[in-house]
Amino acid sequence: MSGRTLNAPFGRTSWFPIGAGLLIAFVLGSVGIGRYEGVGLTRMPPAQAVRTLRFTAEDRTDGAILLRDAERGTAVATVAPGQDNFMRATLRGFGQARLRAGLGREAPFRLTHFNDGSLQLDDELTGRAVNLGAFGPSNFVAFARLLPEPGAAR
Repeated sequence: MSGRTLNAPFGRTSWFPIGAGLLIAFVLGSVGIGRYEGVGLTRMPPAQAVRTLRFTAEDRTDGAILLRDAERGTAVATVAPGQDNFMRATLRGFGQARLRAGLGREAPFRLTHFNDGSLQLDDELTGRAVNLGAFGPSNFVAFARLLPEPGAAR
């Protein structure tokens, strides 16, 4: 032989890409099976509603926002101008989303306290939902005070 090397179809250099490809296929397959079968995942049962309030928000001429229980028509709270800015901004954002969608303001919003401690504000017309616990304890309390105590009549 005269200094030439023979390149066999399965020479030393061609095993590396095949091995890497097999390793990637194994990892992707393992992850896919694990997710499909739920291996290593922790699932929490869905939270159950403890208290719910359906309410409407009315802008008053003095700049306040009047919140009314949608079922009874009674006043739940009045948000004075310059007070409860998080609540004002959240309700205004929900109202503006309705206006952009061409929907009216008459339909109530739903405030729900769940057994896992979370508090959520929903707009059934637009499908928008906000977990109020994500904005800190003081903002959580601003909405939580609207809910009736368990067993209390409104």
